[in-house]
Amino acid sequence: MKRIPPQADVGAVLEALNHISRGRMVMDWNEITSGTNPYVVMKTSNIPGKSVIEIPGLIFGDKQKAVKKIGVGMTLTESVIELASAMELDLIVVHHPVADAASSGGVPFSDYLPLYNLALIEMHEAFHGLHPGMTFLHGHRKLKTDIAFGGVPGNVLHKGIALEEIRTAGDILARIDRLMGRDIDHDILEAERGIRGEMSLQEATLANPARLLSGTADSPVEHVLHFFPHTGFTMHNLETALQMYPETDTIIASISRVREDHDFVRLAKQRGLNFIVGNSHSVELMENGLPLAYALEMLLPGVEVFLLRERITAVPLKDVGHSGMVQYGKEMAESHLVFKQPQAAQIL
Repeated sequence: MKRIPPQADVGAVLEALNHISRGRMVMDWNEITSGTNPYVVMKTSNIPGKSVIEIPGLIFGDKQKAVKKIGVGMTLTESVIELASAMELDLIVVHHPVADAASSGGVPFSDYLPLYNLALIEMHEAFHGLHPGMTFLHGHRKLKTDIAFGGVPGNVLHKGIALEEIRTAGDILARIDRLMGRDIDHDILEAERGIRGEMSLQEATLANPARLLSGTADSPVEHVLHFFPHTGFTMHNLETALQMYPETDTIIASISRVREDHDFVRLAKQRGLNFIVGNSHSVELMENGLPLAYALEMLLPGVEVFLLRERITAVPLKDVGHSGMVQYGKEMAESHLVFKQPQAAQIL
C-alpha cells in the first residue's frame, strides 16, 4: 500500500486522493481549461449565475502548506468552516462541489478561509464508483456500475445481486436500520427533545427512514437495480435499465427520495417489482465520507483525520423552547422587520 511520508503537506494529500481515486484528481490547473479531465463537469439548472464547475482537486490554498489535521466532510458550509477553525484543522476535504459565497456564508473563500489558515479540496464525481459500500449497506453486491448512465456524468446505476443473508425486502430495511445505527440517532433525538423542551423536534436522518413503496416485507429479493434520482435519472433511464436487466425484481433509490405517487413507483407496481427508498442524503457522510477518511488515515499515517458531521433539525416556531431567544426573535421582528402601516390621512 502506498504511504505518504509523515511530514505531509497539501500536495501530499492531493497525491493521496489521486491514488484513492485512480488518477481522477486535477493535478494541473490546465486540465480544467483543456477538457482532458472527464471529472471536471459543469452542473447547471440553467438559472443565470447559479451554475458551478466541479473541480476534483485543490480549490483554495497552497500545495506546500503543512498538514497535521484534515477534516473530511460532505458539503462545505459556514458551520463546517467554523468547526474546522475551532479544531485548528489545516485542510478540509469535501465530497460535494463548492462555490464562492454559496459554500462560505455569503462571502468569497479568499476573504474567509485565510482567517483560519484553511486549505480546501473537493472530489465528488471523482469519488463515485470507487467502492461498493453504498450497495453493501443496501444488501446487495454490485456486479456492474455505470457512473454516466445514459451519457449523463454522475448519473450512477448499479446492477447488483442480493447478499446471501438477504432474502426479502424486509431484510434490506432491517439491515439499513441496523448498520446505520438508527437506534443511536433515535436516542439522541429523544434526549435533545427533553433537554430543549421541544417534543416536536425533527432530525434529518430520522425524518427520512428507508421505506418500502412497492411490494411487501416478505417479497423475495435477488436481482437489484440501484440508482439515485437526484442525479437526473429519468423514467426513460429506468425503462432502459429494465430492458437491459429483465431479471430485476427489486429497485432501490437512495441518497435522494421519491414519494409514493412518483412514476418510478407506479412503474414498479405495474410490473410487480419491489421499490425501496433507502438511505437519504443526510447520511452520505457515513456511506462515502467514512471510507474516504479511513483511506486518508491509512495513506497519511502522520496526519490526524476528523469526520465533519452536520446535524440538521427542525422545530415549529410555536414549540421553540429557549424563552430568551423567542423573546429576542419576536422583538426584532416586530420592531424592525414588520413595519406598521401609517394611518391614512383624513380627508377634510
